Amino acid sequence: MSEGAGPLPGGAGPLPLAGVRVLEVAQNLAGPYCGRILADLGAEVIKVEPVGGDASRSWVPPTYAGDSTLFAASNAGKRSIGLDLGSDEGRAVLSRLLEGVDVVLEALRPGAFERLGFGWDSVHARSPRTIYASVLAYGEVGPLAHLAGYEPLMQAQGGLMSYTGEPDGPPVRVGTSVVDLGTGMWTAIAVLAALRERDRTGLGSRVSGALFDTALAWSGYHLLAALDGVVAGRSGSGLPMICPYGAFETRGGALMVAVGNDALFRRFCPVLGLDAWLDDPGLAHNVDRVARRAEVEAGVARAMAERDREELLAAFREAGVPAAPVQDVGEVLADPQTAASGMLAEVPRADRADYRTPALPVRIDGARPGPVSPPPAVGGGGWNALRDAGWTAEEIADLRRRRVVVVDAGPESP
Repeated sequence: MSEGAGPLPGGAGPLPLAGVRVLEVAQNLAGPYCGRILADLGAEVIKVEPVGGDASRSWVPPTYAGDSTLFAASNAGKRSIGLDLGSDEGRAVLSRLLEGVDVVLEALRPGAFERLGFGWDSVHARSPRTIYASVLAYGEVGPLAHLAGYEPLMQAQGGLMSYTGEPDGPPVRVGTSVVDLGTGMWTAIAVLAALRERDRTGLGSRVSGALFDTALAWSGYHLLAALDGVVAGRSGSGLPMICPYGAFETRGGALMVAVGNDALFRRFCPVLGLDAWLDDPGLAHNVDRVARRAEVEAGVARAMAERDREELLAAFREAGVPAAPVQDVGEVLADPQTAASGMLAEVPRADRADYRTPALPVRIDGARPGPVSPPPAVGGGGWNALRDAGWTAEEIADLRRRRVVVVDAGPESP
């Protein structure tokens, strides 16, 4: 094991995964995001990528400080080793790196890691304590288990696109990579469970996450409705089982309201001057309002269109009615709550002192864990990773010279 990352901000003690070493053999988003979660929780994550770099490095524009934004957001806090896994020598380096790691995280095409000689059986036989985590497309079983997969395919086949968008519009992809990010998150949870199980048994487990499974998980209540014959359709910003619930235009922009129960409805109506609705027994309960959705939403839209957004938002919040402005990401950056959240962690790098990256959306004893370093260049931190794994300076220099590995020049570099 390694020393891992440092303590939580504010001296709240070491991070929970300090001492855990992870070898990440993954590109794109789902696998690297899993590694990023583990790194922020204190693990030492060594990212093995092709000598030309993770493919997502070239997914531009947009960029942030010269990096692909997708790569930057999912790879902070790691060391990198560029490695030619197509060569015998490259595979020998990987085999040696596997010695003593706590977790190997792979997200190659199904079966590819096994064909390279690093399947579960092989790794477990050599290192019984190592946890073997795979990020898959369609999962471990089923007629499509052999296929690779990408975010939009899973949003399409998993149903998300069918109920996203306006009722009279085409299917729409969710505007962020919820399947990739979710799969990375679920796989990280499985790794944490496996680490806990290893505490009990002393043995590593084989765990996996799958893009298709994540898409199904995000559709949970829609799937249950479909079991009873109700297939979800597109409802814009609304939710079929609650009314009023959605984004309505005001003077100054759209405002989202979520009147989730009857008590909230009784607070909501007076703010909009709709007191007469409180005397209508046909609107007293949510199920009735859902049945009269068109009428209710039309009335709310008329009332809100006449009001200033900031004034109305303040009035809703004063009345205890859940409401929020619909903001673009530029406005989100300027939102005081964003600044207060600490969700954009500062991780200075040599060429940009104000470099920032999204942090984990959790706190531990009041402190938010964040990355110890910005995303690495190809091979960034790799020299020290190889030295920590037992290579001599001369051996590393030879591997670099012959392009078996791409790593930075370490302090002992000849």
